[in-house]
Amino acid sequence: MTERLGDVFWRMFRRVRTAPFAAVSLALAACTTAVPVAATQQAVAPQGSGWQYQLQGRIDTTVPARTFVVDLFDTPESTVRELKAAGRTVICYVNAGASETWRRDSAALPEVVRGDELAEWPGEHWYDIRRTDLLGPFLSQRFDLCRQKGFDGVEADNVDGYANRNGLGLTAADQLTYNRFVARLAHDRGLTIGLKNDLEQVAALEPSFDFAVNEQCAQYGECARLEPFVKAGKPVLHVEYTLSTAEFCADSSRQAFQSIRKPKDLTAPREACPG
Repeated sequence: MTERLGDVFWRMFRRVRTAPFAAVSLALAACTTAVPVAATQQAVAPQGSGWQYQLQGRIDTTVPARTFVVDLFDTPESTVRELKAAGRTVICYVNAGASETWRRDSAALPEVVRGDELAEWPGEHWYDIRRTDLLGPFLSQRFDLCRQKGFDGVEADNVDGYANRNGLGLTAADQLTYNRFVARLAHDRGLTIGLKNDLEQVAALEPSFDFAVNEQCAQYGECARLEPFVKAGKPVLHVEYTLSTAEFCADSSRQAFQSIRKPKDLTAPREACPG
């Protein structure tokens, strides 16, 4: 892609922000704690490129990345302001498809929406995504917090429950309906949103999402499935945990991905592919 990643995000963010959501605009105007995005986004980008994915530990704001994906709850508003003042695009990580027992708002949802525990992730249970009557208000509060802290967009995690052992009998059609619902919640608040993994539904969901976030498509030989985002001129944020950069960076460059290698615990260290 000829545009830099931060420029693409900013172009998409402006497009979403200017959409005719009059009722939402009035609601946002009443949020005095929100950081005005246009005022904090700098026209001149900092040195560096690509993205940083950090969900654990104190955020290292010196990493030379144009886009930071960080946790909604654990990242203080002051860190979001610092990053945006330096011209970074800042995306909030939100688990949109599974409960997390340690989150302070987890008790707000009844047990009826919880299914099986995620493999290898103790304390997380798949949501019954058919219950948007319960999940809608819950996620709306999380997305409101994302907007109020000054984030530019959302990384909605675990939006592929139907393809996993969820204990709820979820279908592909359920997932498509829910993922589009989640995208609308973000757009209604002037936030961009990324499709996390869910590779089998990329072609159907690309029109509803502004960028893609993928884990380990190189390791599993699945990166070609993200082509609809590339063809649409939308960023693909790609991370590998096991492969060395020598094993995937050349292909990532040809595919126009923004690719990095990270420790799986998603602390600060990062190896970015060149270019």
